[in-house]
Amino acid sequence: GPSVQFNFDAERLFAKSLRDMRQSQTKDGLVPEIAPEYVQFDWGGDMFRDSPEWGSSSIILGWYAYRWYGNKSFLADNYAMMTRYIDYLGTKAKGHILTQGLGDWYDLGPERPGVSQLTTPGITATAIYYYDLKLMVDIAMLLGQKEDAEKFETLQQAVFSAFNQQFYRPQEHSYGSGSQTALAMPLYVGLVPQEAQQAVFEKLTTTVCQNDTALTAGDIGHRYLLQVLHSNNRDDLIYAMHHRDDRPGYGYQLRKGATALTESWAGLPNVSNNHFMLGHLMEWFHTGLGGIQQDAGSTAFKHFRIEPKMLDALKDCEISFRSPYGKIYFNREQSKGNYQVEIPVNSQCTLVLPKGTYQVNGRAMEVQTVNVKEDHVEFKLGSGKYTITQ
Repeated sequence: GPSVQFNFDAERLFAKSLRDMRQSQTKDGLVPEIAPEYVQFDWGGDMFRDSPEWGSSSIILGWYAYRWYGNKSFLADNYAMMTRYIDYLGTKAKGHILTQGLGDWYDLGPERPGVSQLTTPGITATAIYYYDLKLMVDIAMLLGQKEDAEKFETLQQAVFSAFNQQFYRPQEHSYGSGSQTALAMPLYVGLVPQEAQQAVFEKLTTTVCQNDTALTAGDIGHRYLLQVLHSNNRDDLIYAMHHRDDRPGYGYQLRKGATALTESWAGLPNVSNNHFMLGHLMEWFHTGLGGIQQDAGSTAFKHFRIEPKMLDALKDCEISFRSPYGKIYFNREQSKGNYQVEIPVNSQCTLVLPKGTYQVNGRAMEVQTVNVKEDHVEFKLGSGKYTITQ
């Protein structure tokens, strides 16, 4: 989703996709993995039809689209579908744990890729279930459904307790099998108790480094791995995991002649070689290298931050994104100490740069400094074009 949104104006496409999900939802509330569901893809039982990691698009996409475009109809039009799907997942859960579906599809394990190999069954499905409930609390409150919000919050806490009882191994600061996905997903969705979060994150980074920073996370886990590393300022590990071309990954696919994303990290010739599912790194190009991120309480990028990472390894970076308010542009020529910024009309930006003395458009910086720390400074910028020099 986010990788698409940074490259295309997908508002109408997402509305259409959600409408397809509504029309494909079954009487008992299941949102199948394919919508429109012209044919039931039920090879291997129901695992290809009933996988919470896919069906939860009916909730997650609606929320993301609302945040991206500021259009509350993404929530209002789909609220009935969302609540019915939550109810459906509740009927499938055993002790608040979901185990059906494909899991971390096409993770990189010892066998031919397919159904998750490395992550304990139930971790990804239950983590997504918890994330659904977390989002539904906010969605219900926005739509004035307070009683629903209270119900979702109560159920969310029950899933939290069941998940940790079932999968958490406190002596090892680990979840389930301890794979990249098994550690990253609970951290991202908020399933790790606060007092254990740092230890579990350190376990994750140790796991990554012990594997020579090679990727193992699949279609589901890869995005959450990127998000957790980025939010904890370990963009260096993201870079280390993705810049090589001598092992399965993006560069490896290119070496094998790929002209589109492939279904497998290894670019296997006997599976799909025009597949959309492993494109999560494009989001990090914008939010990590370029540093463009929407503020937590904002919609449609009316308020956003530009906080570029990897300044020591990648000196120069130019990135743009056309938000609903207009073009957001950031160009850093750090080797020269120059930065160009463009902020759309009626938008505000918090720009985060290395600590120092700056001039804006040839003048001493007059914008308000909102925060100064040891290694960086934050500035508030209104709409306009800026050339910033040290």
